[in-house]
Amino acid sequence: MTSPTSSSEHHLLFASLFHPGRGIAVPCDADGEVHMDELSERLKNAYLGARALVGREYALPIVEPMHSLH
Repeated sequence: MTSPTSSSEHHLLFASLFHPGRGIAVPCDADGEVHMDELSERLKNAYLGARALVGREYALPIVEPMHSLH
């Protein structure tokens, strides 16, 4: 099985509203579409949790190229 990050060139970033530099990054396509069937259970739960907490714990997500993580 290939890793979801190996086939994705972008990630959807949910930045923490209270902890600068922290957040959740999920592999996605250039349009920000996340293929949930490719995510591990842990990452899927983190993604769904971040989506539910936008505006309370996380900022609106943004699509970024994968290389910007480094």
